[in-house]
Order: sequence, then structure tokens, then C-alpha cells
Amino acid sequence: MNCRVDHLNDNRYHLWMHPTGSTSPPQTTARRALFLRQLHQWHWISSALCLMAMLLFAVTGFTLNHASQIEAKPVVTRQKAVLPPPLRAQIGEFAAGHADASVPLPAPLADWAEQTFPVQVRGVRAEWSEEDAYVALPRPGGDAWLRIGVDGNAEYEKTDRGWISWLNDMHKGRNAGAAWGWFIDIFALACVVFCVTGFLILKYHAANRPSTWPVIGLGIVLPIVLALLFVH
Repeated sequence: MNCRVDHLNDNRYHLWMHPTGSTSPPQTTARRALFLRQLHQWHWISSALCLMAMLLFAVTGFTLNHASQIEAKPVVTRQKAVLPPPLRAQIGEFAAGHADASVPLPAPLADWAEQTFPVQVRGVRAEWSEEDAYVALPRPGGDAWLRIGVDGNAEYEKTDRGWISWLNDMHKGRNAGAAWGWFIDIFALACVVFCVTGFLILKYHAANRPSTWPVIGLGIVLPIVLALLFVH
């Protein structure tokens, strides 16, 4: 049974290679059939890898294009705390020696901040002045910051703009971290493989599908024409 199926598949590939009934040497036909099988394999593998991410980027492309029409109500959270006296003395000395510098918080201050507020500031650069240390904590879908003054008063504020804003920022890779940046690069490469293998498969089937090249031409020309005529 499997032999008959393989034989039928080989006949189909032969018809794809030679739709007009022309013949080629067996070695050439076998190479073309093997190449087409490889194209199909790479095409379905890349499509499987891209499936979920492509849906995500298609949906967020729509939401980004209509960002001004999609209402978002930011939710702002504020917290305050007071430094213990030993840390108050330490931040005063550190601020005096690092005014106008951009360096992370000292380890004791970072530990206290992480225990007091929902932040991760160890190793994150802070903007120092003689009066305070300011740590910007941008994040997808919102923003946050931490300020610790030499007078011992600390403030934390977080702004959450909702899950649509979060998805939009993930689409752009905004403040999403190195791991997500690598994912976007790999996803882009998989999309290139998907498109190129799809184009080559279309090329092999074009003889039996006369509309192939006009549709491909339309897909290439249409965005160029729209950009030239309507984008200023």
C-alpha cells in the first residue's frame, strides 16, 4: 500500500515538473522532485513555527494602526516609604560623590527597594543628583519609576495602560528585554523562509495555475503604488 502511495506521489511530482507532458532525464526529474519535497518540508516547518507569532503580529498590527481609536484608561499606582536611618546616611554620601552620574544603586539600597516596592533595580542604572536618585523602569504596556531622596523619602509609581498597549509594545519590542528581541529576530527569519519557499512552490505550480503570476505581481505592485500615491 505504501509503495502505491509513493508511486502516486512520484507521478504527481512528475506532472508538476512537466505539466505539458515533456520528458527529462530520470536523474533530473528525481532531483527536481527531491527539491520540491524539500521546499514543501521547509514551508510547512516555517509555517508551523510562525503560526502563533504571525497571528499575534497581525492582530497587533491592526491595533497599532487604530491606536488612536482604541481607548485605553491608564491605571496609576503610587507607593511611598521612608529609608531607615543607616541607609539615609549612605545615600547622602553616595549622592554627594556621584552627582550628575548614571550608576546603579548601592547593593543595600537596591535590596531595600526590592523588599519595599514591587521592583527589580539591582544593576539598573540610576540618575543621581545631590538631592536624589531616580531609576526609570519602563515596561511593555506602561511605565514605572522609583525616586529615593537624600532626605529619606522614597516614591514609586507604576502606570498600566492595559493589555492592548502591552501587546502593541511587544509587537514593537519596546522595553521587552533581550530574550524577546532575539525571538523577534528568529521569527522574522522564519517568515523569510516561509515566504521564499512559498514563492518557489508557486513557481513550480505556475504552469497549471495561470493566475499565479498576475496575483504575485499584484501583491508586489500594490503596496508600492499605495506608498507612492498616498504616503507623503
